[in-house]
This record gives sequence, C-alpha cells and structure tokens, in this order.
Amino acid sequence: MQFIDLKSQQARIREDIEARISKVLDHGQYILGPEIKEMEEMLASYVGVKHCVGASSGTDTLLIALLALGIGPGDEVITVPYTWISTAEMIALVGAKPVFVDIEETTMNMNASLLESAITDKTKAIMPVGIYGQTSDMKEICGIAERHGSIPIIEDAAQSFGATHHGKKSCALSEIGSTSFFPSKPLGCYGDGGALFTDDDEIAEIMRQIRVHGQMKKHHHPRLGINGRLDSIQAAIVMAKMAIFDEEISKRQAVAEAYNARLDRDDITLPKVAANNTSVYAQYTILCEDRDDIQSALKQAEIPAVPYYAVPLHLQPVFNDLGYVKGDFPVTEMVSDRCLSLPMNPYLTEGEIGRVCQAVLN
Repeated sequence: MQFIDLKSQQARIREDIEARISKVLDHGQYILGPEIKEMEEMLASYVGVKHCVGASSGTDTLLIALLALGIGPGDEVITVPYTWISTAEMIALVGAKPVFVDIEETTMNMNASLLESAITDKTKAIMPVGIYGQTSDMKEICGIAERHGSIPIIEDAAQSFGATHHGKKSCALSEIGSTSFFPSKPLGCYGDGGALFTDDDEIAEIMRQIRVHGQMKKHHHPRLGINGRLDSIQAAIVMAKMAIFDEEISKRQAVAEAYNARLDRDDITLPKVAANNTSVYAQYTILCEDRDDIQSALKQAEIPAVPYYAVPLHLQPVFNDLGYVKGDFPVTEMVSDRCLSLPMNPYLTEGEIGRVCQAVLN
C-alpha cells in the first residue's frame, strides 16, 4: 500500500505529461520557458488573484515573500511551532525572529485567539500555516492584522492549496499566498517547485525580480535575490495534473469520510474541518494516546504511517536561542505526542481503507 500513490495518478495522465515534456525538449527553454507563464496564468485564474509567480520550491517561495516585504534583522514574524521546519527556518534565515503562538486542538492550525498577545512593535508579518489541507482562520487573523496597522500576512499554503475558506481559495486570502509543488503535495510536480500569489502589482514585480537574483532586466539588479527559478518541465507537469486536481480533491474528501466513519472511537481524535473551511486532505492525521502501539500494528500489516510532526519547532535544537522550553505550547506538544498520519491519496480502494482501519482499531 502506498502512503502517497503517484503511480496510479501518473497512469491516468501519462500521455499528457509526456506530450508536455516533449514540447519542452523541442523548444529547449528549460528554465523559465513559456510553460512558466502558462502555468502562472492557469493557477492565478484558479485561485482568483491577479498574479502567480512560479518558483523553485515551497521553501524558496517563503523566502522570496519575506524578502519582498523587506523583513530582516530586528524584525519578528509570528507563526506556529507545529509545522514543517521551512516556515520558521526562512524567517530565521533572513535574520528575523520567529515568534510562536500555539495551535487549536481541533484543526491543529494557529489559534487566532492567542495571536494578539504575540504582536509587538517589532512584528513585521504573520505567517499562518494551512496544516494537513485546510487553512487557518484567515478571516479572523486578517482582521487582527488590520487592527494592528495592517501587518502583512504570508499564508503558508504548502498543504492547503485548493482548499477554501469562507468560499475563497487558499492563497487568495491575504497579501501573499505561498504553496509547494513537492511531489507528495495534493498538487505536486516531479521534483521541487512552488508558487506565490498576490493581488498587489508592486509585490508581484518585486517577487519576480527576487527569484532571478534581484534582476529587473538583463544585467540590471536593483535588489538582492536568489536563484529561485522554476524549471519548465515541472511547470508542464503541474499543468497536466491541474486537469484532474479538483476531481482528486473530491476523492481525497471521500477517503477522509470513509476513515471518519470507520475510526469513530472515543480514544481516537479524528481530523476536524472548521465550519467555513473545506480541506484537500494533504494528510489524514489522527490523535491517539497509544500512537506507538498503533504505528507498530500498522507496520506489521505493512501499512505506512508517519507521525507528522513528532518534534515541534520550539523544541528543535536549531531554535534553542529563541528561549522556548517544554511546556510553553501545551496543545502543540500534546498533538506532537499523539499525531499519526495514515495513508491518504485519491486512489485508495475500499479494501485498502478497510485494512488500515482494521490495523488501527485492533
């Protein structure tokens, strides 16, 4: 059984993928070729924003967004300790300080009620994460940011691209949206890739410059940047996958409903989708006190399962200098101790879902 079944997906669209790759091989523009603009227009239309900027990874998109907002040493950026390290890593990499707020137990996303107390005069951005496939309470977070002098918000939508919040698509909910096309993501390529989204013309232009070493036009560099360019082949693959993306989201949701129906037991906390959200179920993650025993049972049944994320960011050695200690974020720590992500992909069969549930419940 596959945790992420890319083979079945590829079998459906292989002809289109091969045709698009052949087109790239024919024109030979392997980096920032015509596929990039075509993909950017396709994704901007899908999300409902003016600009999409393709880039080299979902980590680089966060870095580009922070640089575009001028964030650096002495600044603070508020985020969560329960996510993949890239979120806080990029904040620290530009010289700013990651400031953590705890998460909700229900959605495992940023607890907006704790946000206001973390804001200081050094806060230059807020970076909520759409964990496991649904957005944070972006409407509430944006309202708080507005009341505190319009603090910019970078939505880390590496896992929530395609989800909705109050009817609007993830990545269209704040100044900048950032997503990843890492192969395991609901919309992934066959290597590294990512994209940024904004309605702000000036920010879009700055981000385009930053992804090409700060270049405005050939040999003219008004700012520092990075090598953040996207390969044409990866853009071609993303476009091929977009043809079945919404269908795959529906299938992921159906798999989640099947899990919910079969795993409804008092000692297992199932994923909760907020009332005004939809989820793309990048992961299907349960909470269970006997996680190690359940993971062992799954392993014996040859079923992959992973505790995303077993060590929260505030307890990672690289962030020791922030001064956080065990106990500072009790919900995050409880979730980290109990989380277990089960196989989740659009191509899981009823039989496979049954096998997973049987191993979990036994």
